[in-house]
Amino acid sequence: MRHQFLQFVMAVRRSLDWAPAPLAAALVLVLTAIGGLLCSRLVINLFLRMPGTRRAFFRSFAKEVRRPLRLLVMVVAVGLALPAVGLPLPAFTAIAQALLVAFVLLLGWGSSTAIRVSADLYLNRFKTGEPDDLLARKQVTQIRILKRAVDILVFVITVSAALMTFGPVRQYGLSLFASAGAASLVVGLAARPLLTNLIAGVQIAITQPIRIEDAVIVEGEWGWIEEISSTYVVVRLWDLRRMILPIAYFLEKPFQNWTHQSASLIGSVFFYLDYGVPVAALRERLEQVVRETPLWDGKVVNLQVSDMKDQSVEIRMLVSGRNAPQTWDLRCHVRERMLDYLQSTWPEMLPCMRIRMAPPPNEAGSSARRSAMAG
Repeated sequence: MRHQFLQFVMAVRRSLDWAPAPLAAALVLVLTAIGGLLCSRLVINLFLRMPGTRRAFFRSFAKEVRRPLRLLVMVVAVGLALPAVGLPLPAFTAIAQALLVAFVLLLGWGSSTAIRVSADLYLNRFKTGEPDDLLARKQVTQIRILKRAVDILVFVITVSAALMTFGPVRQYGLSLFASAGAASLVVGLAARPLLTNLIAGVQIAITQPIRIEDAVIVEGEWGWIEEISSTYVVVRLWDLRRMILPIAYFLEKPFQNWTHQSASLIGSVFFYLDYGVPVAALRERLEQVVRETPLWDGKVVNLQVSDMKDQSVEIRMLVSGRNAPQTWDLRCHVRERMLDYLQSTWPEMLPCMRIRMAPPPNEAGSSARRSAMAG
């Protein structure tokens, strides 16, 4: 088929003998590129019309990669037709080199686009933000981190392959590898932070100590994991500030993850009340309060006397919510409603200071003398 294609190109070239040689060669290459573009459009349109059980996937994939694919077909067509247009050797060498570099770059672009589309189509199966989205957040975290790592790898390989097509660069690279003992050590030490974070990103994608939208406490701040890149992590704090941390931080230092195994949490509310507080009545009221609010997940509600101090007793209330924000709101709701109940029903049970009045010294002496005289 290649031989027939070359014969066709030569026939087209001979039909343009009336034009100057450079112009004729340029016209042949332009016509070849247009023919490659038309053929690629035809193949993609036929592919999109193919029936199949996963038609939506293939259609989305083909629509996203069609631009680099069309350019790639054009480059290949021009490269195949180049020997038949009769260019001088310098021009032939320069155009062939440019086409080779373009082929490598387009191949890398197409690979990166295919990886991105595949990852996006896979993640469309999962929805985050649901009450119990642990599996979705796990998949989103893994795919996004691994995708970034693969993108960097594809970029490095593409640029390296494009540079290696040039003879001087290839010879320099070979000589550099041959005598790169100390130089490679210096470069490795200089790139150690970058490599550490890249490797840490792969480890986090596999082991997953953190995931997207995990509730965490880091450096004394409470927030959510908003973004995990290949080198850093963005934590969205409760007051909408952003804390940027190197990704290796989450493998080297301790932190709290409130949603590692499950999104549901148990929150605590403490009251310090008088010794005469009716514990049974408070427990009944707490159960009524949590049943009236949709913030409670229906699992945990408990009230206990957790400590006794010199001036008050410590009442601990435990309630559970579906996730960290709802648990926080539930704790505030319980605190407000129980305080209203105590103020309206048992105000004397709120904390108070007991004072015992001692008699004045003169009264104490007079009392002692009266007792002696009576004796």
